Amino acid sequence: GFQSWNMAIGDIADGGRWLVSGQGADPAKLSIVGWSYGGYAALQSGVTAPGLFKAIVAIAPVTDLAQLKTEASRYGTGRINAEFIGTGPHVRAGSPAQNAEAINAPVLMVHGTFDQNVDVAQSRTMRRALEGKGKRVELIEYPELAHSLETGEARTDMLRRISAFLPH
Repeated sequence: GFQSWNMAIGDIADGGRWLVSGQGADPAKLSIVGWSYGGYAALQSGVTAPGLFKAIVAIAPVTDLAQLKTEASRYGTGRINAEFIGTGPHVRAGSPAQNAEAINAPVLMVHGTFDQNVDVAQSRTMRRALEGKGKRVELIEYPELAHSLETGEARTDMLRRISAFLPH
């Protein structure tokens, strides 16, 4: 979860290093793609292991843990999310948007505007943070789609755009 993000993200970075250290992965093309917590993990991997991944794609990601707690407080899940996220220095350290300066790779984010799991405001916050640091970022929003981006048209478009974004 978010309280022990450093362990999960450390495992991801170790996996990336393993892939390029003799498993045949091209370090010039190693990229990371994730959805929901995976999107969060992709972005946070860019914070903790800058330069390892050459492109980051985050679909419906959490980007700011304090913002997530605030957003959740408006709903019945507020207390659950507050306990899940916790309090302390890990909240800032574990928020990609609060650490955007560390991300070196270009970032593509994808989000539905009717996402009830992770509000699209999370991706908008990340975009502003990256732009504010002069980083390369693109946010694709799919109007009136939820967390699963449930239409075939949206998923086809998303996959096409991801393919074009990743290093070849």
